[in-house]
Amino acid sequence: MKITTIETFATRYVGFVRVVAEDGTEGWGQVSTYNSDITSEVLHRQLAPHVLGRDTTDLDDLLDLVGEREHKFPGSYVRRAMAGFDTAIWDARGKRAGKPVVELLGGTPGRIRAYASSMKRDITPADEAIRFKRLRDEKGFDAFKFRLGAEVGRGQDEWPGRTEEIIPTIRRELGPDVDLLADANSCFAPPRAIEVGRLMEDNGLCHYEEPCPYWELEQTKEVADALDIDVTGGEQDCDLTIWRRMIDMRAVDIVQPDVCYLGGIARTLRVCRMAAAAGLPVTPHCANLSMVTLFTMHLLRAIPNAGKYLEFSIEGQDYYPWQEGLFLGDPYRIEDGHATVTDAPGWGIEIDPEWLARSEYKVSSLG
Repeated sequence: MKITTIETFATRYVGFVRVVAEDGTEGWGQVSTYNSDITSEVLHRQLAPHVLGRDTTDLDDLLDLVGEREHKFPGSYVRRAMAGFDTAIWDARGKRAGKPVVELLGGTPGRIRAYASSMKRDITPADEAIRFKRLRDEKGFDAFKFRLGAEVGRGQDEWPGRTEEIIPTIRRELGPDVDLLADANSCFAPPRAIEVGRLMEDNGLCHYEEPCPYWELEQTKEVADALDIDVTGGEQDCDLTIWRRMIDMRAVDIVQPDVCYLGGIARTLRVCRMAAAAGLPVTPHCANLSMVTLFTMHLLRAIPNAGKYLEFSIEGQDYYPWQEGLFLGDPYRIEDGHATVTDAPGWGIEIDPEWLARSEYKVSSLG
């Protein structure tokens, strides 16, 4: 399949991509959220010249070619742009075959357990517990993630004592029968991270995300080696050589690639295979309800080393106003704490035409 046209529909927060093949097959994907207007420009300027008119059968090789041609730009924006092209290709493949992407990846449609993922730090432990209990009762969630420290906080808490308060509060209020996860977002140096980890272990938590600055792999490994709780990370990393090093040195117990930050499904599958060879599970990062969570749902139903659950953002319009009105219908209905991958071809969704009409449009094509 050769692509003749690449279109982007972008705002600052979300950027959708449509590809058109030479036979008229269309596919929809998404560049990474956040500064998506910039990422869309990168796609047209730094990816389109290398992929238009080329065979996409070997997508790994084609994306490697982009990286080689753009070797002076090895970082995040080019990878985030790759994600838009890659995920649109998978949708086109699915539509051409009349199959959902999950089947192209070797899996099957069906349900997947989700954990309710809180993004908030400006919330008291008591109020966080209240909304978790409401979600448990209304949606059936039996796993929850909350925030520790301050985001890249240089060891500081969001306010003094919040971390020490929220860990036992959530366990006490939710009881012993739910899984509890927590994310420090690169806050702590190892001594403090280990101290917090001990408190988490004492309260039966099972997942300790990004305890140290994510780029300091040795620090994260020090924490992982010191604790029994699973230490997790990787969401920010888009360089496959860093992923090889992270996995080889066992810096984490669970890997958390983000499909859109890393560069799409094909590149994420490479990380999944690295992790599988090392005996590590994969619980991807997907912290909003744009298409990234849908991509992750299909992936988790297909890979043999899928982790226990799907990350599912519980933040609504008050926190992420830009994720409202993206799709016709709701691809993210939760029942009994589970999301569902359908058998519709491709990604199985339709983007709202009214949203597309309000976005910034650009196109690259052959000729």
